[in-house]
Amino acid sequence: MRKIIYTLNLIILISIFSLITNLNTCYASLNATYTTNENNLNIYSRRAIVFERNSKVVLYSKNINERCAMASTTKIMTSIIVLENTNLNDIVTVSKKAAGTGGSRLGLKKDDKIKVKDLLYGLMLCSGNDAAVALAEYTAGSIEDFAFMMNKKALELGLKNTHFEVPHGLDNENHFTTAYELSLIMDYALKNKQFTDIVGTKKTTVYINNNPKQISNTNELLGKLGVYGGKTGYTGNAGRCLVTVSKNNDLDIITIVLGSDTKKIRTTDSEKLIKYAFENYELIDLSTYIKEEYKKISNRYLKNVHIDKSYKTNIKIDLDNLKYTKYPVRKDSLKDVVVKENKSIKLKAPISRGTILTSMSIYIDGKYIFSTDILANENINKKSFFEYIYFFFKNFKNILNNGYIEIDF
Repeated sequence: MRKIIYTLNLIILISIFSLITNLNTCYASLNATYTTNENNLNIYSRRAIVFERNSKVVLYSKNINERCAMASTTKIMTSIIVLENTNLNDIVTVSKKAAGTGGSRLGLKKDDKIKVKDLLYGLMLCSGNDAAVALAEYTAGSIEDFAFMMNKKALELGLKNTHFEVPHGLDNENHFTTAYELSLIMDYALKNKQFTDIVGTKKTTVYINNNPKQISNTNELLGKLGVYGGKTGYTGNAGRCLVTVSKNNDLDIITIVLGSDTKKIRTTDSEKLIKYAFENYELIDLSTYIKEEYKKISNRYLKNVHIDKSYKTNIKIDLDNLKYTKYPVRKDSLKDVVVKENKSIKLKAPISRGTILTSMSIYIDGKYIFSTDILANENINKKSFFEYIYFFFKNFKNILNNGYIEIDF
């Protein structure tokens, strides 16, 4: 009988525990908020990056330094060269070579007349390869000379794994970039307002021989998820490519996927990456944390410090220019921002204005971010011979009482 009662009690306890567990699980699922995890993003594109523009920090990476074909994302650099070297209202006469260029087209014919501005819209919205050649020939005289200008700009931007052969991006074994360096190109291009206006346009009217033609942007994400610009691309070697720029509050990101097998994959991969960045990161102003620590250091230097070989007991200081002030931080690490002063140098006159006295380092979640220097904001001269004599007579009584006094030459 005891065994039966014990078994019944055990069954009841197990049932109650199971019920409580199920209720807790249901409650948790009702209150859970979905946050994308970097490890379960399942990015199928061969290469991908999320690049934060304020800090130049990479928030997500997949094979970002692997050289690859870039297809029509090439036209980002093409636009830069044209915008920096031509007048938008110049009239271009289309050559036979430009008119005969295959692939995606604006629809130009030999001897058509069209403004540079309209060619740029045709280049970036409907990805016109004919527009790319027309612009290259007008800007530099030939495709070869235009490619030289593109490569020169790449060197100016510090790119080491990028090389251009053509202005449109049709496959060429010597025409390549990386996801990381393409993000640097896009970041540079976006500093040009005319470029930003063009890539942010969904539809517009261009004029060929004064005849209107409506064109639409091939960027399927434009206007969604905060996307305000970008560039599409496709060739057999490059696969499907998509560059997008999007903004959420102050978080400004460039998202790139290269080598997608289908248009659907490039779209969904881009969406995953954009959502991942916006759901998990927040842009903070590091200068707030830095200035708080700098104030403490400043008070110390302005009160009473020992400066060898000088009568001065304080020194005015300056904070060096910050590398950047805006920085993306994971939302679960917002409380883990720490600013630490590094070891100060021993102060010894003479000190020149601009001399590094100490520095501060910024850490987020234990990870080093960057350091900034604290500089002397005045010249501190060494004590002169006459000052030593003055000091001697001023302290003559102490010398008599103590028998000696230390004089630091």
